[in-house]
Amino acid sequence: MRGAGLWQLGQSITRRLAQSDKKTVARRYFASEAELKKTVLYDFHVAHGGKMVPFAGWSMPIQYKDSIMDSTLNCRQNGSLFDVSHMCGLSLKGKDCVPFLEKLVIADVAGLAPGAGTLTVFTNEKGGAIDDSVITKVKDDHIYLVVNAGCRDKDLAHIEEHMKAFKAKGGDVSWHIHDERSLLALQGPLAAPTLQHLTKQDLSKIYFGEFHILDINGAHCFLTRTGYTGEDGFEISVPSENAVDLAKAILEKSEGKVRLTGLGARDSLRLEAGLCLYGNDMEQHVTPVEAGLTWAIGKRRRAEGGFLGAEVILKQLESGPPVRRVGFFSSGPPPRSHSEIQDDKGKGIGEVTSGGFSPCLKKNIAMGYVKSGSHKAGTKVKIVIRGKAYDGVVTKMPFVPTKYYKPA
Repeated sequence: MRGAGLWQLGQSITRRLAQSDKKTVARRYFASEAELKKTVLYDFHVAHGGKMVPFAGWSMPIQYKDSIMDSTLNCRQNGSLFDVSHMCGLSLKGKDCVPFLEKLVIADVAGLAPGAGTLTVFTNEKGGAIDDSVITKVKDDHIYLVVNAGCRDKDLAHIEEHMKAFKAKGGDVSWHIHDERSLLALQGPLAAPTLQHLTKQDLSKIYFGEFHILDINGAHCFLTRTGYTGEDGFEISVPSENAVDLAKAILEKSEGKVRLTGLGARDSLRLEAGLCLYGNDMEQHVTPVEAGLTWAIGKRRRAEGGFLGAEVILKQLESGPPVRRVGFFSSGPPPRSHSEIQDDKGKGIGEVTSGGFSPCLKKNIAMGYVKSGSHKAGTKVKIVIRGKAYDGVVTKMPFVPTKYYKPA
């Protein structure tokens, strides 16, 4: 399922559950349940009213008892707990793991301090994005990274293929896929004060993008101060046998203010934060420069290259990309993926990749790609929805200001 449809599907399910026979609706939407993988929190989700839907081969909660609108607002005002165990965590180890990874991604991995991480992009030979990933240099001989659930198979095959070639030339690198662990994302202003009840480590000394291995609620966890909402928060890799107890403890310590939150609100939150969803806003034919991720290409990498597709990407850095990802405000119905974007004369200049109604701003927001020259903030456009053109304007992202916890 593509993320731009998550909010829409969530609203559809909510309406039908309210108006129709619930068993009929459940059969229609959840028919393939038996074929889907389940996280260790599956029964926990169902017990808390989670509406389960297929997502990237997994049965995941799109929402709980709250509406997607209310869940989005509660994350920004209080906090949200997401089960993101469908995503794939893995470790690369060995004295050559850094130079190996630098052949595949655009980040300056060698330049990261131990315990520091960054968003990066795996690229192909044409400079297109295979996937985006948050990577952390735990130590010089240990990299921890998380890849998207929908890209797991192709990412692992890609890494393995290049690892075999690298090792055949004498390179020292190995990997471990953390299928024995689950992943929780705790996001929002109450994330840090709630989690602080469950660990002796001083969380005020862990800043955005940093990684620590520590005990949380008695379990040996990997903690990264990051997220996919624009809010302060953490992603917690926890042994699967401890995941349900940790989720219960987080909800309990927040005194009900941090709520379980599903994929529907996660999609609206990341869209408000101007963050890409792979498969919608980034694909194999889109370069990091076109996607507005030039900042993720390390300075040393710009000078030296050495990653797949470097020739294409470095040329775009020098002369500019043909298209660019931008944000929009618009009138009329909320734009959806594949809505055509026109200039003020009605000529096609691009396409929406994600869009919806912003619960926080109470208006339509979207992102998409337009031809270079039409990308500047304030440029007036038309967005075509069901054959009718509606007024829109290019705007800077994020739509909602980010609140990442950084040193003063």
